[in-house]
Amino acid sequence: MKIKFFTTLALASMLSLGSGCSLADSQNTSNPCAANPCASVNPCASPCAANPCASPCAANPCASPCAANPCASPCAANPCASNPCAANPCAGNPCAASNPCAAASATAPAIYTDPEAGDNLAIRGYDPVAYFVEGKPVEGESSLQYQWNGATWQFANEANLAQFTANPEAFAPQYGGYCAKALSDNNLASSIPEAWKIVDGKLYLNYSMEAQEEWLQDVPGKIAKGDEFWPGILETAGVIYYDTVGAVQL
Repeated sequence: MKIKFFTTLALASMLSLGSGCSLADSQNTSNPCAANPCASVNPCASPCAANPCASPCAANPCASPCAANPCASPCAANPCASNPCAANPCAGNPCAASNPCAAASATAPAIYTDPEAGDNLAIRGYDPVAYFVEGKPVEGESSLQYQWNGATWQFANEANLAQFTANPEAFAPQYGGYCAKALSDNNLASSIPEAWKIVDGKLYLNYSMEAQEEWLQDVPGKIAKGDEFWPGILETAGVIYYDTVGAVQL
């Protein structure tokens, strides 16, 4: 009887141990991702996903940096470089506000002002009406200013200011005050107040006295070419802009 009892007890203990082992194994394998597959030799290997490496921007158990924050590194360290978060990194980019790609669509100002001076003065502060009234360049007064077309215009006297405000287009230089000679060559360039000419009631300025002489060799032809390129040239990428500080590609 004792032999039968101990035999039964031993058998029950063995079954109990076997059952506990199976339960533990079941608990360890019920969540294959709990062991952190990202810590393995191949962090993107299964079992967490069929192919978590299919797209770096897709839901990835290995924590794609693109998914959490599209503007975070390395997805936008250089938004114009190969960005895994977009087929076209310059289009539909959540970083568009700080995207250097946006610079490609920037336009030149409609009115030339000296970037070195930083004063936003048209014709470098000279009076546009004086060319028509006095037949020479005359500096304007800082106390007589008028804001028009994104620039500040200065005048030598109240009468000139009044004439300009009544009809700015009649006195403002053609091509926004950019060099007429450069416009005829499909380029943008700064101008100086001294290189001027009124043709058919319109004021034209040039980059320098030398550029003025070249432009005067064929005024009708140069004007026709300038009219052809203006104002579209302001929005044309790749245009060379010449200023007193050098040439810059827009």
